[in-house]
Amino acid sequence: MEYPAPLARLIDELRKLPGIGPKSGQRIAFHLLRGSHEEATRLASAVAELLDAIRTCDRCHAFTDQETCAICSDAGRSDQVICVVEEPHNIMAVERAGGFKGRYHVLHGSIAPLAGIGPDQLRIASLLERVRAGGVEEAILAMSPTAEGEATAIYLSKMLKPLGVRVTRIATGIPVGSELEWADEVTMARALEGRREY
Repeated sequence: MEYPAPLARLIDELRKLPGIGPKSGQRIAFHLLRGSHEEATRLASAVAELLDAIRTCDRCHAFTDQETCAICSDAGRSDQVICVVEEPHNIMAVERAGGFKGRYHVLHGSIAPLAGIGPDQLRIASLLERVRAGGVEEAILAMSPTAEGEATAIYLSKMLKPLGVRVTRIATGIPVGSELEWADEVTMARALEGRREY
């Protein structure tokens, strides 16, 4: 049995979203069908407004609805430390951990030669400009522990160290609450490398 064309189109569009497969697309579409016309209109309006109102911060490249984001506008944060992340949503992960009171810089991706993404496609030039402008003492590289994240971190380290800034990398290792026996070799090696005095 085929779905009516408007329903099939919606399911097809939903499937294009990350983490949404055919079954999830169907569930969401049928959920919307059970809702009111007003609810569907609000959802459509929110998506349209998102594309019209959101831009990237002129300093750190995070998503914002202002020229400069709230974190870059916060006078209580330190300009001496910049945490470099791959994607805008990575900022929220660092913020949830609490304690970091520096600035951010969003690259909007990572170096991935097989996908045709090199340093020039990322927001690296503006990071180097921020460091060259002075006042930055440390750059924390908060890349994912993937091949692309590692390549990006290595590249950034080579570019930043000659500018006289301290370059650090977030530690990776065993998640809290997990068992050591389930850790793979790379995770265990990283946990040992990132150890600290206790």
